[in-house]
Amino acid sequence: MADVLTFTDRGIYCPAGDFHIDPWQPVDRALITHGHSDHARPGMGRYLATTGTAPVMRHRLGEITLNTINYGEDRQIGDATVSFHPAGHVPGSAQIRVEVKGEVWVVSGDYKTVADGLSEPFEPVKCHAFITECTFGLPIFKWTPQDILTQQINDWWATNAAAGRTSILGAYALGKAQRLLATVNPDIGPILTHGAIENTNEVLRNQGITLPQTTYATADINAKTHPGALVLATPSALGTTWTRRFGPASTAFASGWMALRGVRRRRAADRGFIVSDHADWDGLNDAIKATGATRIFATHGYTSVFQRWLTSQGYDAHIVSTDYHGESLDNAEESDA
Repeated sequence: MADVLTFTDRGIYCPAGDFHIDPWQPVDRALITHGHSDHARPGMGRYLATTGTAPVMRHRLGEITLNTINYGEDRQIGDATVSFHPAGHVPGSAQIRVEVKGEVWVVSGDYKTVADGLSEPFEPVKCHAFITECTFGLPIFKWTPQDILTQQINDWWATNAAAGRTSILGAYALGKAQRLLATVNPDIGPILTHGAIENTNEVLRNQGITLPQTTYATADINAKTHPGALVLATPSALGTTWTRRFGPASTAFASGWMALRGVRRRRAADRGFIVSDHADWDGLNDAIKATGATRIFATHGYTSVFQRWLTSQGYDAHIVSTDYHGESLDNAEESDA
């Protein structure tokens, strides 16, 4: 039986439907898993994405030819049947199921298996072959439970506010920032946001997603005008003149990479919170097992280590080279969470 999907220099391709999934080079028809810029890129002739992803894509890509699809809705494209299913990564994110002549492949995009109270929870999709990220494909990566994370962040913020310090928290503009907003206690103090985060907040609020009140941190806003504030900043803004006006301050970074020793110092942060919108080691293994797939293709992350692990567990495991970034510690592009 021919492969349902192939791997090309433009992206993941379905010959039966003549479409690509999350292509990184211009193509005629692109099916998009979610709105981060390493997966939803400009220059495609036609786009198809979930109704929840479409507003962010329009915000980031401008005037594009974009059709939408609901979760679980079957769509016939050529000789392939496609459907989109919740990935739990960010609001609107999807896994894409592709069926051709009874053979089912699933492209996971980016995903996490633990509900965050913001994104549509991950739903396992039965398939024969599963294309999975492995950004955090090492046993050392294990995320802080949501209730403990909430307590940690609120205690840090409240302690800083009581001491007259601003709390500056680095987070990606789409997904991570809103997830953190959904966990903090707004009674502690005002919440200020970087422009990229506030613009994304507005897009998601217009979709009906509830977030606490935030204030766009314009040039006239500082520690004196908003004492004891929590400032949500993009990673690239940390340590710049934009954040220095909020001093004295304590700086923290929220990322899965905080699980590694020394990374907090590398980010010049006082505090690190271990949280990601990607699956941790247990999440990756649980998701793969739940699919029932025997063929696994590992992309972007610890691919070699994870492929060897999967092979030892009896899977027909392969490595696929893609142009996705995952959650990058050093990438200034606010592409992921």
